[in-house]
Formats: sequence, structure tokens, C-alpha cells
Amino acid sequence: MKQFNCGDVVPGCNARFVFDSEDKILQAVADHARKDHGMIDISHELVAQVRERIRPAA
Repeated sequence: MKQFNCGDVVPGCNARFVFDSEDKILQAVADHARKDHGMIDISHELVAQVRERIRPAA
């Protein structure tokens, strides 16, 4: 399992994502960014930041 904490990229956000693959995390984070942060386009830079911060789930 892998995890990503949105607050690692967006200070103050407490959303946490735990899935069995990086692809599932990236999809969930993209949906969250659109819905909860009002982002329309998910940039390559943002995807890179998320990928850098995905860790094994505790």
C-alpha cells in the first residue's frame, strides 16, 4: 500500500490517500484537487510534486 498526504503539497489540507498503486493515488488526488481546491487543470509540475511525496503506507 502507498499513501499521500495532500498537506505535503497544499499546506493546511488534511486529506490523506491510501491505495495499492501510485496510479490510483494520482487519480484520487486529481479528483480531490478539482473538487476541493478548485483546480481545473492538473499541471505536470503538480503531478511531479505528488509523485515525489508518495510513501509506503504506515
